[in-house]
Amino acid sequence: MRGPGKLEVWKMGFVNYLDALKLQEKLVSDRKLCRIPDTLLSLQHPPTYTLGKRRTDHNLLLPVSELKNIGAELHYTQRGGDITFHGPHQAILYPIISLREIGIGARNYVEKLESTMIELSSLYGVKACAGQKGETGVWVGERKIGAIGVRISYGITSHGLAYNIDPDLKYFKHIVPCGITDKEVTSLRRETATVLPAEEVIQEQLISCFARLFGYSTVTWKENPSMFSDHESID
Repeated sequence: MRGPGKLEVWKMGFVNYLDALKLQEKLVSDRKLCRIPDTLLSLQHPPTYTLGKRRTDHNLLLPVSELKNIGAELHYTQRGGDITFHGPHQAILYPIISLREIGIGARNYVEKLESTMIELSSLYGVKACAGQKGETGVWVGERKIGAIGVRISYGITSHGLAYNIDPDLKYFKHIVPCGITDKEVTSLRRETATVLPAEEVIQEQLISCFARLFGYSTVTWKENPSMFSDHESID
């Protein structure tokens, strides 16, 4: 075991959900074989609903046949957690990191993801906190501002967190977010009195919070990396 060293950040812009899923699978394989350093994907998705491995379809509140009418897709995943929404104006981080090498367990990992979003919120005067027992993610009072759903395979992480900067909150009306009833979803724009900078600035602040909380000594950046270069046989 050693402490965190180098983190490579891929700034990817908008990525189709299935493409991002395939890329994560390849990077997890490469990380297991020590072919790559700890890697953090920073991106956004087109409107997409995802279900975790518990397959809680009942928390999708409209027929699948109607998703196309609202411009959204539905995908099933092997992450933990319940149904959630990903879309424009939401900052998504997918860490592909070795928990064994940095010496933390699964619970501590999730707590650090929560702290990443809590710290970002505090930069804009928003007091956020981790959910109560059974309530995953990060909350502002009774309103959810950030979701977490992770997968850990042989100590290597994938999937991650989604932080609401200013998404269209109407999409959340079609689901029971993370399976928790009678709770609202909110966003940074809705909660802060501060004029927000460009979303890219907020995304970089989120990355900086992540790197600091996980203790990385070196952070390198890849701007708009080609997803499949140097990663053969993605399909």
